[in-house]
Amino acid sequence: MTWLQSVIIAIVEGVTEFLPISSTAHIKFTKAILHMDAHDPFSNMFDIVIQLAAIMAVLVLYWKRFINFKSFSFYIKLIIAVIPALLFGALLKKHIDHILGNVTIIASITLLGGVLLLFIDKWFTNPTTHNEENITNSQALKIGLFQILSILLPGFSRSAATIIGGLASKLDKKVAAEFSFFLAVPTMAAATAKDVLDTYKETPEAFKSSNMAMLALGCGVAFVVSLVAIKSFITYVQKHSFRAFGVYRIIAGIVILVLIFTGVITKEDKAATPAVEKTTKLTVTSLNNPIACNQ
Repeated sequence: MTWLQSVIIAIVEGVTEFLPISSTAHIKFTKAILHMDAHDPFSNMFDIVIQLAAIMAVLVLYWKRFINFKSFSFYIKLIIAVIPALLFGALLKKHIDHILGNVTIIASITLLGGVLLLFIDKWFTNPTTHNEENITNSQALKIGLFQILSILLPGFSRSAATIIGGLASKLDKKVAAEFSFFLAVPTMAAATAKDVLDTYKETPEAFKSSNMAMLALGCGVAFVVSLVAIKSFITYVQKHSFRAFGVYRIIAGIVILVLIFTGVITKEDKAATPAVEKTTKLTVTSLNNPIACNQ
């Protein structure tokens, strides 16, 4: 990975993490277009860690919610919602590694997820929950179960899965989006911790000083871009439907599939050994690792 590539990946992460278009898919697409090594341990760890940096933007923008120790119900709801992703992420690690090793599958999931987003505004109407304080534990659990979609289908988007779960639980669009942001914090914290530990055990050479400097830069870029993306997304969803994101996903999926089948970009080598194929996204996107998938 070069310095320029690290900045490009970080910008892509910052823009896409909180949108229902899958940051994992876009990072995979970007790396394929740039012909980056799909099995480089540091590069794959970089993908996960900068997601946590992007998630830190949530703590800055919503710091009053996260340090409100007078209301422990907020933390309880997050714990309830994150548990399904943690469990399924650990159980389905091999499944996630397999799918994340194939850009064609991810592009197909991106396209199909786009079709779904075309209709969710019509499916989920008449919300009854208009602020986070009124979210019940059962609603939190339902959203957490929806997050599993981003584990079963890497590239579906952790953000899309949790927002759809929120809408299905009668949350309005703003509250569904914000709770998706909140849930990303424990999800990506767990994903990052797991991935960094695994990388250190298997390829400690990835932690050389030059790589750490590059990682610090990537985290800073992803954080700043995410601050802007979060504010813009909340403003947008309050006034518009999710249809535009569906159309975008369909176009992006088709374009990537065309590039693959015309040989402009190639599928990643699925024959890589488990020790090298570190593209796990513990999302509970996503945990786009065993726990993670945009999000």
